Amino acid sequence: MNFSLLSTMLLALVLFSVGYAQELSGNAKVSALFAFGDSILDTGNNNNLMTLSKCNFPPYGRDFAGGKATGRFGNGRVFSDLIAEGLSLKPLLPAYRDPNLSNNDLLTGVCFASGGSGLDERTSSSQGVIWVTDQVKDFKEYVTKLNGVVGGNQEQTNAIISNAVYLISAGNNDLAITFATGRAQSTVSDYTDLMVTWTDNLLKSLYDTGARKFAVLGTLPLGCLPGARDAAGNFMKVCAGPANQWADTFNKKLATKLNNLGTTLPGAKFVYVDMYNSLLGLINNPQAPGFTDEADGCYMPSMSPVPCPDASRYVFWDIGHPSEKSYQRIAPKIIEQLKAKLA
Repeated sequence: MNFSLLSTMLLALVLFSVGYAQELSGNAKVSALFAFGDSILDTGNNNNLMTLSKCNFPPYGRDFAGGKATGRFGNGRVFSDLIAEGLSLKPLLPAYRDPNLSNNDLLTGVCFASGGSGLDERTSSSQGVIWVTDQVKDFKEYVTKLNGVVGGNQEQTNAIISNAVYLISAGNNDLAITFATGRAQSTVSDYTDLMVTWTDNLLKSLYDTGARKFAVLGTLPLGCLPGARDAAGNFMKVCAGPANQWADTFNKKLATKLNNLGTTLPGAKFVYVDMYNSLLGLINNPQAPGFTDEADGCYMPSMSPVPCPDASRYVFWDIGHPSEKSYQRIAPKIIEQLKAKLA
């Protein structure tokens, strides 16, 4: 097959993929999904890193198709997968650093997120994972690869990049790890101000690369994670108030920043995704969606190496990550929000 014919076929495939995604997603014209940040979105980028922050081993992935541990921090699919499916792109969002990533995967989006990462460079370096700034470097590399896949058609590359949704989850580890272990060095007010500044820098760097549609996740209710409940012998398993207060402080500042960014970055749209209250709704009323345990993780290796029989009965999979069912419960409303506001 000659190169000219191959380029024509690839371009036709891109046009079909973009058109298909736009048709199925109603008014939201979404060409692709790109995920950045931490383990809430990571689909396997840490697998080949020299880090302990990885989960490409059982029982992770127990409820994933084929029972395979893919490097996702959960029992099945993670939040980025569900958003990709909800936007009618694909049921799984592949990891950019997956050595088996295909050219076809590039057309409708990939994941750059890295479990354990954060906005603060210290958060990532302490664990040997991919800092969000370096994830943007991976994205720029991706853009070059994408341009090659579409036969050097820069206009088509730009169309995919500008019509994609950029899903970002960063801040959980900065508060739960870096700030929590070094509180004497900074106040929560000062540190969350820094976190908002770092988020602003991240969004602007993506904007300068062509991104225009942003969905930015607030942090989880960190004090209600099983690991936080169990800290310091918390036998009553109540949520840790200070950690929730840190998260709430950052989330409010982040939401305000996103509301104002649209006026300073022409053509860009921003959605604040309230993960805090979405998950807290399950925690405070677990019986409504069919959960029986909102405080423990199904898999708590520090207490027992054997996971629970049915993860769908648990709000959390492990000490710090929601179960697939929790993501499934909170995703539909968020997906509708993205479709409505990022059209």
